[in-house]
Amino acid sequence: MSRLPRLIGSEVVRALQKADFEIVRQRGSHIYMKHSDGRATVVPVHKGEDLGSGILSKILRDVQLTRHEFRELL
Repeated sequence: MSRLPRLIGSEVVRALQKADFEIVRQRGSHIYMKHSDGRATVVPVHKGEDLGSGILSKILRDVQLTRHEFRELL
């Protein structure tokens, strides 16, 4: 599997919006996103901090996207 680039939370939010996810709500620095088919995830958006590989993998599992599909959205 190919590695994903280091991303900040706002970049992940923009990529998921391209995949038709909508921002449902925000609580502090955590953005809750949902798709019309029921898939949902939470993206932490901490200014100036990259997301770790573990949290990014969890987000991709939640939204049921492969790494390849996600890279195309960037």
